[in-house]
Amino acid sequence: MNPFRWSYRVSFIVGFLICAGLLGFALFTEKYWGLFPCPLCIFQRVGFIVMGLFFLLGALHAPRGGARWVYTGGVLLGSLFGIAVAARHLWIQSLPADQIPSCGPPLDYMFSAFPFARVLQLVFTGSGECAKVEPILGLPMPAWTLLWFIALAVLAVVATRRRSSLK
Repeated sequence: MNPFRWSYRVSFIVGFLICAGLLGFALFTEKYWGLFPCPLCIFQRVGFIVMGLFFLLGALHAPRGGARWVYTGGVLLGSLFGIAVAARHLWIQSLPADQIPSCGPPLDYMFSAFPFARVLQLVFTGSGECAKVEPILGLPMPAWTLLWFIALAVLAVVATRRRSSLK
């Protein structure tokens, strides 16, 4: 099957299923491989949750014309957020050992002790646990998520542009 020939609805169902599969894989690696997520990993999961939600809503509603860009815009927002987090995570992982930030408090503590803006600031500053590289098929996990964020954004835009022009 050619993904560039799929209908808008099928493309968005596939996007939703990919997001659900990626989140399921993340939970699998956590439970069975012992790869516990750092705060940046958790925020990347949030990006996939946002994308999956908009993929699902777009697939269920399947509007015509320009209204499809509402759902694609939501997918792109989740994707851009995820790309920013994954890129930051990769940058932290590329730092020399002497420049890696010290480990910070757990994410649940930060949410209970600080306002949301401060939590974001602390998370994006990074911590020692975010610098640990766990390669999967030769690439660190944030590299894989970065590729998936880009691929899913392209899927949403192609599905929306192709079908919007056909009305």
